[in-house]
Amino acid sequence: MKFVFTMHRTIPALGLTLLLLGLDGCASFAGIHTQAKMLQPQLLSSAAQHGVNSDVFPSKNWWEGYTDTQLDALIQQAIIANPSLKIAQSRVIEAQTSATAIGSARYPQLNGEAKTTRERLSATSVYPPPLGGSTVTMNAAQLTGQWQLDLFGKNRAALDAAIGQTRAAEADAQAARVLVAANVAQQYFNLARLQMQQNLNRAMLRQREHALDLVKQRVTAGLDTTLAQRQAQAEVPQIRRDLAALDEQVALARHGLATLLGEEPNATDSLAAHLPTVTLPTAPSHLPAELLGHRADVVAARWRVESELHGIQETRAEFYPNINLNAFIGFESLGLSKWLSAGSRTFGVGPALSLPIFDAGLLRARLQGNTARADAAIESYNAAVLNAMRDVADQLSSWHALQAQLKEQLSAQAAVSSAYDLALARYRGGLTNYLDLLTAENAVQQQRRTLIGLQARVYEIDVALMQALGGGYVVTDKAHQLSNNRRHTGNQNE
Repeated sequence: MKFVFTMHRTIPALGLTLLLLGLDGCASFAGIHTQAKMLQPQLLSSAAQHGVNSDVFPSKNWWEGYTDTQLDALIQQAIIANPSLKIAQSRVIEAQTSATAIGSARYPQLNGEAKTTRERLSATSVYPPPLGGSTVTMNAAQLTGQWQLDLFGKNRAALDAAIGQTRAAEADAQAARVLVAANVAQQYFNLARLQMQQNLNRAMLRQREHALDLVKQRVTAGLDTTLAQRQAQAEVPQIRRDLAALDEQVALARHGLATLLGEEPNATDSLAAHLPTVTLPTAPSHLPAELLGHRADVVAARWRVESELHGIQETRAEFYPNINLNAFIGFESLGLSKWLSAGSRTFGVGPALSLPIFDAGLLRARLQGNTARADAAIESYNAAVLNAMRDVADQLSSWHALQAQLKEQLSAQAAVSSAYDLALARYRGGLTNYLDLLTAENAVQQQRRTLIGLQARVYEIDVALMQALGGGYVVTDKAHQLSNNRRHTGNQNE
């Protein structure tokens, strides 16, 4: 239930204030506050407290560090044409317009109206004969104005909540940009790996076909057995089978890359990808303390917390009286002859006051719902913080483990290559059979295949690390300021 008081006479501001104070307190929000606490990142890891030089964070166009103009062009195209990024940008515009609409409630509203009505007046109502019982034309032209006095900050809180959602949408759009760029780079490096393996298998196929010819010649000369010939013949279809499987993987990789670019699946059919030849920078040895300010997903989660907390303030303001100032001025008359004359002038002004008295718990239920949403937003932020730190830790662990794998792989490849050279020399000298040579050659090809996979994974992990470190996102000054003002948010609504 709400009591509404409308006054058409001007009353002193002091008296109005006293009236508000006297009516305040009919509904209460006592005992309703948030329960969740926001994690403080500096408490999560002692390593994070040391901090690192900000140079570890990638630049906005971090992919240019690979010095591959083809990759640069692909990522730029994806940023322009990817449907997911367009959706994210549309959500930013939607949030911005919503904030503009909500912010308009803080200012006076002015409306104009003009109307004419042909009406038969009742003979037994307020109009005496001869006017009563006649048909007249009623004309009116009026300007009406309204201004809601935001004494308790309801409209300001609603605007702040909408601004928070706008900032979150902007951060989401940046997170989507980082994700798309990282996906394009990783798909590109994956395609390069598959194409390198295709080239390796084609070389193996040519080598096996040549070896088969040699074995046939040796069998004809009585220097080898039919068993060796059968073994050599079996290798050729196996490699062709592997090439067919690689062809499928390459096609799927091309289709995935084309989709990221906003193109049809066959748009990348002629693309030849390459692994970079640059030396990658050394990865940071621990979690950067300023990590969370460079992660768009964490910043977006923080803005959503701010938005929900302002939503709580907006709902709390509904427990207090609401005052609207209303005014109108215009002309009103019967008939057109005197419609705009001085005697037809009409005007009025006065405040309207509404106060919640009894609503069967409606406002408290709404406030409890808003508080629950704020708790959920805080926990979502906490999850984003933990996931961000885990993401970086995972990539750093993978990076360091991969360096050790590469070192051992190079040693293993050198050993099997030496063994193959020795087996080939012995086979040509008739000191060993084809099976020994085939075993040594298979070992070499397997090691080459493994090396290609590890080399590609170096860049895939580097891309993942760039993404984990924020992908070049830099939080705005407004976001920094708001975040600092809310550092102890978890205790604000006690």
